[in-house]
Amino acid sequence: MPQPITADQPAAHDLPRGLPSSVGIDGFEVAAFLEAVQQAGLELHGVMLERDGLLVVDAWRWPYDSLTPRVTHSITKSFTACAIGLAIDEGLLRLDDPLAKFFPQAATGATDPRAAQITVEHLLTMRTGHGGNTSGSIWRGIDGSWVEEFFRIPLTSAPGTDFVYTSAASYMLSAVLTQVAGVTLHDYLKPRLLEPLGFEAQHWDISPEGISPGGNGLTARPVDVLKLAMLHRDGGRWNGEQVLPQAWVEAATRAQGGEGSRYGYHWWTDRPANGYSAVGVFGQMAAVIPGERATLAVFGAMEKSAQVTPFIDRHLSAALCGEQAGAAGDERLREVLQRFAEEQPLRSLARPTKPLPARMSFALEANPYGIETLNLLQAGERLVMEWVEATGSERIEAGIDHWVAGTSSLPGAQLHHGYALRDAPVVATARWVAADRLELEWVYPRSAFRDRVYLSFAGERVCLERSVNINSGIRAWEPLHGMSTHNPTRHV
Repeated sequence: MPQPITADQPAAHDLPRGLPSSVGIDGFEVAAFLEAVQQAGLELHGVMLERDGLLVVDAWRWPYDSLTPRVTHSITKSFTACAIGLAIDEGLLRLDDPLAKFFPQAATGATDPRAAQITVEHLLTMRTGHGGNTSGSIWRGIDGSWVEEFFRIPLTSAPGTDFVYTSAASYMLSAVLTQVAGVTLHDYLKPRLLEPLGFEAQHWDISPEGISPGGNGLTARPVDVLKLAMLHRDGGRWNGEQVLPQAWVEAATRAQGGEGSRYGYHWWTDRPANGYSAVGVFGQMAAVIPGERATLAVFGAMEKSAQVTPFIDRHLSAALCGEQAGAAGDERLREVLQRFAEEQPLRSLARPTKPLPARMSFALEANPYGIETLNLLQAGERLVMEWVEATGSERIEAGIDHWVAGTSSLPGAQLHHGYALRDAPVVATARWVAADRLELEWVYPRSAFRDRVYLSFAGERVCLERSVNINSGIRAWEPLHGMSTHNPTRHV
């Protein structure tokens, strides 16, 4: 279980730690931030706050932490911007280079001839001329060339005019980088940025063309995401080395594209107040507040990432002006952090009508998910659920009235923003909520997702309902219905 920072606590990573009061941060206001977010009903998984090189807040709900790699979603875009800045500095490309220069054949198939006018800078500033967002969840369903698909997207305005946020632009930046450098985005950044900053255990998705998506698909440790913010706060310097050109950092983090712009080169320049940020869907954020020499990282499962911004502006901005709070503020924050990090037990509310058999098997009616059979296996205080499809089977293990850690490859990309979670770490529990109704909860610590499943038993029949806490698409499956295939007599 994560623990509050103490002055003598050894660092679990390479960022020095300290107490908030040691760098003039008001622990009362940080505590108020955590409580206000909770009272607003927002699902906050963790927050990190750093100032002057000291990590002073590293607060995580169970079972999340700052060292477990996590899907960053569109925070990936700001890493892509780093690669483009480095490539420009190395003379591999220019801001005014047109896309058609790198993909002449694909450009000939463009739906709109104006697509030939799209430049690298248009991609960076999200001014491609497209009328809407092509999100990562859409890209992940395309088996063919994503580059060719980009040129098929209709244009509703001239490139360089209207701002329309789209992950398609970021994919093309990654494609351009791979074209000029001959390596993937990850392999290009590894010696230039990731290794100098001490990144560990990151994973990058790859498109069918062998290109990193650019707009999403990076799984990284939250502490490493915070380092990206620190690098930009310090003008591209890390441990005395100029990792990113300072001129690029300044350009990337100020509004580009004309009057009223709130976006730089793949950085948001309007949030938080007096700062800028890399933002991912469902409440992922790495932010810089330059005037306060501070950076922060926030991770959660929220409808809109902007929902947390008012609480940052109200409480964390005030916390940065808390020179007088002292040890009392540190102690107050310690108390709140202790409650914030506590494991949340789920206990049964009823007893089953009769004990579950050691094994139950149900033939499911035809369903959109291709699941043919549901098997339930109970051994002691653990329950294994197995789903059988035509192509094989997958299972997940849950503790009855307690949590069990494991991995899962159960299907469900429709509920998870298009991501197929393969061998995904998961903690799972089960409890009886009625005499004939079993509730299961599956928490995926490397993502924003938390699934809830209900099994309702009626004689020889079962009904399975599955939903998710957050998603860009559907939040629940259609119920699955099945009939027992045998009537076992042995019970446990």
